[in-house]
Amino acid sequence: MLSLVAVVVVWAIGFLVTVMGISLMAILVVIAPMLVVVWVLFAAFTVFFFRDPTPRVPAGANLVLSPAHAKVDVIDRTTEPEFMGGECQRVSMFLSVLDVHVQNAPVGGTVALVKYTMGQFINALKSESATHNENVLLGFAASEPRGQKVAVRLIAGAIARRIVTFVQPGDEVARGERISLIQFGSRADVYLPANARITVRLNEHLVGGETVLAIFE
Repeated sequence: MLSLVAVVVVWAIGFLVTVMGISLMAILVVIAPMLVVVWVLFAAFTVFFFRDPTPRVPAGANLVLSPAHAKVDVIDRTTEPEFMGGECQRVSMFLSVLDVHVQNAPVGGTVALVKYTMGQFINALKSESATHNENVLLGFAASEPRGQKVAVRLIAGAIARRIVTFVQPGDEVARGERISLIQFGSRADVYLPANARITVRLNEHLVGGETVLAIFE
């Protein structure tokens, strides 16, 4: 009797294992194509997001280029004491997840400051994120006109929580050269002295390393 019970139990376990195996295989057959599609879409988006086009840097004297591919949403005057030394002009721009996220040097010259500041991760669509969010301030001493200061603040957003800088203090950069990468949606502020004439408009979409943001006069 015990032998019969043992045989039945072993048979039942074997049957359950077989059924579970068949069910698992059926599930895998159904979801495998979906997983492949999801992986392909993710891989394609990653390649798209981290694209790094070479800018067509415009020729000309005393130009300040947009450091980012972004949409201008603030043009005002502000105070930036850390590098600009006080009151200055500001052009603030928002980078969506569809924009190129490599940044370019706005002017040729020397990298005079690279300063990282911890902060919050407010949605980069909100202009107050420029004040409160984690950021990196890059200060440039322009070679043309010599001695002019331009600063760029790279600002992390709610999703973008990593700013990668490619330059260090003392580095010489050419206008339009790659200087940094912000991952996913984010913001950039450009600080300009009073003698820079801003040439872009609100809601204009800029091309990093190509669009003339301002001209020194």
